[in-house]
Amino acid sequence: MGRFIVRRLASMIGVLFAISVLTFLIFQAIPNPAVRLAGRFPTPATIDHINQQWGFDKPIYVQYLKTMKLIFTGQVISYTQQINVVHELWVLLPVTASLAIGAGIIWLSMGILFGVLSAWRSGRWLDRALTVLSMIGVSMPVFFLGAVMSYYLGDKWGILPAGDYVPLQSDPWQWFVHMLMPWFALSVLFIGVYSRVLRSTILDTVNDDYVRTAKAKGLSERQVMTRHVLRNSLIPIIALFGLDFAAVIGGGAILTETVFNLHGIGQYAAQSVSALDIPPVLVITMFGAFVVVLIGGVVDVLYAYLDPRIRL
Repeated sequence: MGRFIVRRLASMIGVLFAISVLTFLIFQAIPNPAVRLAGRFPTPATIDHINQQWGFDKPIYVQYLKTMKLIFTGQVISYTQQINVVHELWVLLPVTASLAIGAGIIWLSMGILFGVLSAWRSGRWLDRALTVLSMIGVSMPVFFLGAVMSYYLGDKWGILPAGDYVPLQSDPWQWFVHMLMPWFALSVLFIGVYSRVLRSTILDTVNDDYVRTAKAKGLSERQVMTRHVLRNSLIPIIALFGLDFAAVIGGGAILTETVFNLHGIGQYAAQSVSALDIPPVLVITMFGAFVVVLIGGVVDVLYAYLDPRIRL
């Protein structure tokens, strides 16, 4: 297991380096990057300062090193908004993390529950009902569901707050109440996907030889399901969860944050793109890619724990 983790860490470092190079090259493809970084109304002094700070008058490998140094030392400045981009990401990260963690717990637990129930009652009325609910969830756009929930549960009936974010440290209860609608709006799509994937995987696994052997040994149906069938069926679910969770953390919940006015990383990215503010887009792209790779490494370690054959 130790060798597997070391190999995975080495490959992660290589992938992170490749991502940084590709992101930098895409960034370099922008014509007159100093002018773009300076915002809509650049001055000659600002452009000269950007050229010196980012090394646009130097060879490309020097530009790469300077760009990475600015990003990893937190010195990237948005010349349009006149703020430190890395500092702003750290301020917005608790909002996006709260959304991702809460929604992730909901969609993972309910997806596993619905998937197990559908496989257990395959072909019966419960399976059909859960299938219909899953298809409705998959086909329901998050912006539509969020708008409907915000109008009826928030504005019209007043059951839950319609939006905004309350910091956890200032009022835990209000934080929880304000996040309930965003959590469920973001989770519905993933619940439908995860339940369908897990149901299919379980129905394929129950016919494998090792499952029949476990039954022949006299293990109960519950022991066979938990120790053998479910453990191996969760491998694709863990893969999906790692990628989806990382995507949400990296700004993938743009629509959810916008509908509920959460002011997280996703909404910040959308505002930066609409304002043609290049530095935040560059940093958020790097941040999102790195989060995906790091969480992917954790998922691979969980793979190896669940299935020792992967370690080879």
